[in-house]
Amino acid sequence: MDIWDAALGPSLLWILLNPIKTLEVDQHPGGGARIMLAAGGAIDPFWAMYAQHQTAEVHKILEAYRIGDLEGGADTSKQVADPYVNEPKRHRALIVRNPKPFNAETPKDALGSGPTTPNELFYVRNHLPVPHVEPGAYSLRIEGEGLRHVELSLHDLKTKFKRHSVAAALQCSGNRRHDMIEVKKIQGLDWDIGAIGSAEWSGVKLRDVLRYAGFDEDNGDGVAHVQFEGLDSDTSGTCYGSSIPIDKAMGSHGDVLLAFSMNGRTLSADHGFPLRVVVPGVTGARSVKWLSRIITSKQESQAHWQQHDYKGFSPGVSMESVTEEDWRGAPALQETPVTSAICEPANGAHLEEGTQEVPVRGYAYSGGGRNIIRVDVSADSGQTWHVATIDNPGQLPFRAWDWTRWHLDLPLPSGHSGPLELCCRAVDSSYNTQPDTVAPIWNMRGIVNNAWHRVKVDVASEA
Repeated sequence: MDIWDAALGPSLLWILLNPIKTLEVDQHPGGGARIMLAAGGAIDPFWAMYAQHQTAEVHKILEAYRIGDLEGGADTSKQVADPYVNEPKRHRALIVRNPKPFNAETPKDALGSGPTTPNELFYVRNHLPVPHVEPGAYSLRIEGEGLRHVELSLHDLKTKFKRHSVAAALQCSGNRRHDMIEVKKIQGLDWDIGAIGSAEWSGVKLRDVLRYAGFDEDNGDGVAHVQFEGLDSDTSGTCYGSSIPIDKAMGSHGDVLLAFSMNGRTLSADHGFPLRVVVPGVTGARSVKWLSRIITSKQESQAHWQQHDYKGFSPGVSMESVTEEDWRGAPALQETPVTSAICEPANGAHLEEGTQEVPVRGYAYSGGGRNIIRVDVSADSGQTWHVATIDNPGQLPFRAWDWTRWHLDLPLPSGHSGPLELCCRAVDSSYNTQPDTVAPIWNMRGIVNNAWHRVKVDVASEA
């Protein structure tokens, strides 16, 4: 029997991996539409592109759907061209969470140690291979409803518009996912506290470019969103895409940039050269890199990363139970909740006998431009608290785009020896604060974990 004749309908996909496996289309964590890109053809190029499939964990999951072994067929020894062969060089101190596509976080000892994160140590979140872009041939397309079609070169952007700079932190939606994984297994990168960084971004304001193209925010013809598309794409030509509300894009205090500079230097390849969006106060997934196209629209982006990722659900919803209706009904993450983390001392640090206080430093951040007004730190799992000193006060009200660095010399319980749990919590200008534990905010994608951050240390006892 021809295996193609055995398919039970459009909801069932045969995966010829030798052994053969079947999979319900809607069970794919990336959504049915994405897995169907490979239907009727070889899956190898897609697995080379989305190399996170090449793990024992994924093969173990697929083993449950095994229906048999394929004899004969194509020569499986032939290698598919590696789409990541021309990736840029990276600093060896970065903590790699996934090599292909490349994802890595800032080491803790460099995290929050200065006003900005060094470019080479800034966390990297790539979804696809890094595109190679010739700056002289680069062109940005602006199109959509309520404006005229415009194409701008990099030179146009640098000469036709006023240059602006914004100090802003960017944070991956999955920052601190590790603590959620400790509660319950999650399919996602095992980010610790380093998927966040601060930089001074320079470029031109998105609102100025949209106005140049003729967009009038007072007569926007129902436009509600600004969509972005990047030059990074997969083997089917599908590019990374996302969108933000028009009010954020056009707001006089929204400060959304089309950036070509990071900490006074030209953007690197990993950070979006030659042009990227920087959306302050909003999750990093909306700050599209290698920007190629801007679209004004009544609808938000229909890209996978807007519709089937970066959304939060009840702890009772799983990858097995979530439905298309669930995905469509949940709003896409934009502003992120207040969070904080201890960068020093490191988890598991050993303190000398008789230590009475320990230097503690860390960061805090809240989305939507909400300032951090206080950081509390405890040396006894939250029974008593001490207020930290904020290192960079004075951010503008509701335009506090940067992270807040803090420190204190934390008194330890008198005469204590043995293990201690340090923890921190931040309070923002709307008096939002952090939940004490992770379990009640656990979600299947492991995003926006903002529970108290906890670090265990050990004080040496008398010999």
